[in-house]
Amino acid sequence: MSNLTVTSTQDNTDYFRGDTNQNPVGLRYWALVGEDLRTHEGNLFAQGFWAIFNHRFGNWRMGLRSKLIRAPMTFVYLFWRKLVQILAGIDVPYTTKLGRRVKFEHFGGMILVAREIGDDVIIRQNTTFGVRDVNDLKGRPIIGNRVDVGAGAVIIGGVSIGDGARIGANAVVINDVPAGALAVGVPARVIVDGVTADVP
Repeated sequence: MSNLTVTSTQDNTDYFRGDTNQNPVGLRYWALVGEDLRTHEGNLFAQGFWAIFNHRFGNWRMGLRSKLIRAPMTFVYLFWRKLVQILAGIDVPYTTKLGRRVKFEHFGGMILVAREIGDDVIIRQNTTFGVRDVNDLKGRPIIGNRVDVGAGAVIIGGVSIGDGARIGANAVVINDVPAGALAVGVPARVIVDGVTADVP
């Protein structure tokens, strides 16, 4: 794997620092939570819904102007985040920009420290999004809209996953994946229209 080159179209200048509310615009907070619940089949006991609810709350509190009011909300967010980690095995920090109708299909072993996850994304158990190099902590993946992520997939580094792409189970993705493509294997090979694409 040492001779592989990571490619990326990302620009780190707009990296989200976590100092504003980054919940999707166009829906009020409780309407957004209701949509998330419907995305998880209306199941209040779905661990994926718990994780996303906490994520939305973590962002909502950043819209509170008063630091005095925000402080106890931050405690609630951090406490609930730890509970979700322990009880559901899911960690998605509020600094990961999360789109609408994202579904955590299963639970357990999900560490989702991406830069952004788009709309209508499905993510399954034992999935990791994160940095590839400790010297580049801003190098986190961007997951496009309608991406389908298989169980056990690893997507690391400042890579971009295009809209409608599919990531196969247990794939290790370290390069960009074009829209509509399939990425499978370790390291992942990109398949477009049934043909393996060249990856630098």
